[in-house]
Amino acid sequence: MHSFADIAKLFEERFAASLPFAPSPVTLYDPCRYLLQKGGKRIRPALCLMANELFDGITEDAWHAAMGIELFHNFTLIHDDIMDNAPLRRGNPTIHAKYGLTAGILCGDVMSIYSYDHLAKIKASLPQVLRLFNKTAIEVCEGQQMDMDFESRNDVSIDEYMHMITLKTSVLLACSLKMGAMVGGALGDSANKLYEFGKNMGIAFQLQDDYLDAFGDAEKLGKQNGGDIKENKKTYLHIKALENAHNGQREEIATLTGQDGDDKVKSMLTIYTETGADAACREAVSLYSRRAYGCLEELAIPSKRKEPLFELANYLLLRDK
Repeated sequence: MHSFADIAKLFEERFAASLPFAPSPVTLYDPCRYLLQKGGKRIRPALCLMANELFDGITEDAWHAAMGIELFHNFTLIHDDIMDNAPLRRGNPTIHAKYGLTAGILCGDVMSIYSYDHLAKIKASLPQVLRLFNKTAIEVCEGQQMDMDFESRNDVSIDEYMHMITLKTSVLLACSLKMGAMVGGALGDSANKLYEFGKNMGIAFQLQDDYLDAFGDAEKLGKQNGGDIKENKKTYLHIKALENAHNGQREEIATLTGQDGDDKVKSMLTIYTETGADAACREAVSLYSRRAYGCLEELAIPSKRKEPLFELANYLLLRDK
């Protein structure tokens, strides 16, 4: 069994050698290469390959599935950056910032099509794989739209937020694991357990991300705290603080929303603590982490074979940066 680090390295080497883009038009394909050659964590394709390896050696179908998943994920990043008007991705200019809006839209479009081209090469359980992938792709779009809608709302509930991050973030992790299992021959309870493991892990990961953005060690994070606060994002902490706040605190939150600067961050962090939003967020991370670990423990696979997935879950869910 490969560790996450080893399998991510193997994927990176194979991915770099098999980028499908034609030489021209360069105005379409150079932006695609630019983004993909900047690297990334490759968590989703690694999960697909690791799930596949649970049942035997990594199959050629699993490599096709992993390639398709990573291309689709990067397509969503390109279009998310356009919607967010984000200037940077992985410390470098975003595609639309560097090459223009048209290039960003078309580059994302063609990358999503190439993701299906890779999936079409799968031989085992292709109809089931495509149904799962299409369902997931639709859910990711729904989650992104919900996230955009929340920007103009002040009445977002915790349940709505949890549903949004499930769709936007966690279902693709879950899909990656289940697809790897499916092309490895697991179509029943084992594939479903891996899906639930990935879904709960993704939710815990996003909640941990919310918490660290506010309360994490700035030196370890490599950035200042409070980026979400400065951008008035409707995170779990923000929503829970509003839910628990008394009238005076709600008025203060409304006032702070229209402000900028470090004082705003300090004041909001105080409110998060006073309302118990910080403790609630930590407890939610713990709850969904336990659910994720429980699904993995229930998976009817020898414990030794599951160790790399447990190690990856620990890395993602117990991180402090």
